[in-house]
Amino acid sequence: MYRPRIIPVLLLKNLGLVKSIRFKKYNYIGDPINAVKIFNELKADELVFLDIEATKQNRLISLDFVRDVGEEANMPFAVGGGVNTLNDIQKLIQAGAEKVIINSAAINPGFIELAAKEFGSSTIAVCIDYQKKLFGGIKTYINAGAKSTNFSPIEFARMMQDAGVGEIILQSIERDGTMVGYDLELLKSISLEVTIPVVALGGAGKLEHFSTAIKEAHMNGLAAGSMFVYQGSNHGVLINYPNLEEKKTVFT
Repeated sequence: MYRPRIIPVLLLKNLGLVKSIRFKKYNYIGDPINAVKIFNELKADELVFLDIEATKQNRLISLDFVRDVGEEANMPFAVGGGVNTLNDIQKLIQAGAEKVIINSAAINPGFIELAAKEFGSSTIAVCIDYQKKLFGGIKTYINAGAKSTNFSPIEFARMMQDAGVGEIILQSIERDGTMVGYDLELLKSISLEVTIPVVALGGAGKLEHFSTAIKEAHMNGLAAGSMFVYQGSNHGVLINYPNLEEKKTVFT
């Protein structure tokens, strides 16, 4: 029986594990490789690593880091950060990543089309960051949320599907790190608009948020950051992941 994947999304800053609130207020969490070891033990479905400074610094996520994750991880993992060329994608796959996540460079759908043809759609994912503008409705953002585009998330998702991308990660900047729940209205709109897998990201704080995203928005993946690195109302740092019994409550 098919069930959506539950995916920890881990942010890198200077090769340290951090967590943000609305793409700001970065809090240091610890060593990312140690987190991989813990998620191995907890039997995570998949991991995502995003280098949040790579594009700003005009570089690619560290290949040495990707190799280290590949040597340690027992689950599939995807990486993103500064991916701008087909050569970048080739290097990341050779370093061990099963999937490459593209954000800023996806503003050029021709690049996504070339990448999907060269490496296969299942290897290429696009992360769509979005938030409401003061004037102009909901828009897609690039450069780690620093620059807005003229595209709505629905328009961008449709464009990415047409370009051949294998998966969309839909991330709400406004809900990032808030743990108040997903943006169900937009998630549902996207899932009705495209036929490729859609992963929800931004706002999950408890298992009920996962269940609701499945039932109301028909998500293929349930991703979160804060939920998997914090514990309790005081947000003490603790790497965690739902056990088998907890997963049953999500999928029933």
